[in-house]
Amino acid sequence: MKVIVAPDAFKGSLTAEEAAVAMERGVKKVFPEAEIICLPVADGGEGTLESLVSATNGRYKTFTVHDPLGRLIKARLGILGDGETAVVELAQASGITLLTDDELDLMKASTYGTGELIRYALDEGYRKLIVGLGGSATNDGGTGLLEALGVRFLDCEGKLLKMSGYSLSHIDIIDVSQLDKRLKSTDILIASDVENPLVGVSGATHIFGPQKGADAKQVEFLDAGMLHFADETERLVGKRLHDVRGAGAAGGTAGALLAYCGARLESGIAVVLRAMDFVQHLSSVDVLLTGEGKTDLQTLNGKALIGVARLAAEHGIPVIVVSGAVEEVAREQLTEWFAGVYEVDDGRPLAELMANASELLTRRTEEVFSLDFNFFL
Repeated sequence: MKVIVAPDAFKGSLTAEEAAVAMERGVKKVFPEAEIICLPVADGGEGTLESLVSATNGRYKTFTVHDPLGRLIKARLGILGDGETAVVELAQASGITLLTDDELDLMKASTYGTGELIRYALDEGYRKLIVGLGGSATNDGGTGLLEALGVRFLDCEGKLLKMSGYSLSHIDIIDVSQLDKRLKSTDILIASDVENPLVGVSGATHIFGPQKGADAKQVEFLDAGMLHFADETERLVGKRLHDVRGAGAAGGTAGALLAYCGARLESGIAVVLRAMDFVQHLSSVDVLLTGEGKTDLQTLNGKALIGVARLAAEHGIPVIVVSGAVEEVAREQLTEWFAGVYEVDDGRPLAELMANASELLTRRTEEVFSLDFNFFL
């Protein structure tokens, strides 16, 4: 038997790599002679860096950058196995996991550190970049990133602005004369699972702002600032970001990369699977095992598991899901894509489930693979 184990991260408890190891153990308990290929995946958010570097036998470089609140931290840049492509994961420098709940502040947070990572990649000579967007602690429209790459933002008095969510509404002049010229010869591919536009009720601020600590009043202020930035950008570079699908990813960072850096935007899981050359591993596979922290209706909207399922379907390979939890209202739609949908959650307290996630995932995988396997084939 040949099994591909390709989970996403179980957020808050297991990385995608840790989940893959736990699942592999469970399969081996039932089928000790099985050929198992572990290919942990991600959809552009946190974990994308590790998935791509691991799958391509790449490597890391570590740099000192600024976190969302301007403190110096260490962040990793990934180099793919081709030796030509660098991977910048926004969560490394501007991620929400870098802050405590008490520190979340969209008025102050900046993507400057992510811009520094891009600059370091350029300094190292890389002209092919994959930028994974997801898990941000920011809502600055990517202006902090642009600031790190040479763009100057000035207020109505000609004073240089330090960019953040608060600063967006104070932009009077956007000076791109010092924007890093190396960007013109750089292919930047954005990997993101977010389809929200930049502004409006379905935009970056309204949908994700409250999850990052913004109250209702701040959401309105920040969205107005994002609208102002979008208007100024359209006047300056002739690109309308307001309602561009996906421009709202990472608090509008996708929009900044599209308008000022000549980037392209694709589904995160599609980018990851292609960079991993995932399809080359599908020959003679009997079953593909995947999972994530919670599988729900959002999973169906271009998340990692659906990307894996689509590719597997093209090759006639059944896919089994073993996730931390499964949303019952989504189960019927999920079974249109997956041969089996199972969850680790057995009713015990969430804290206990998360604390023992690896062991419980192994046990649940073992139980699933102990079933009559003809059911899946």
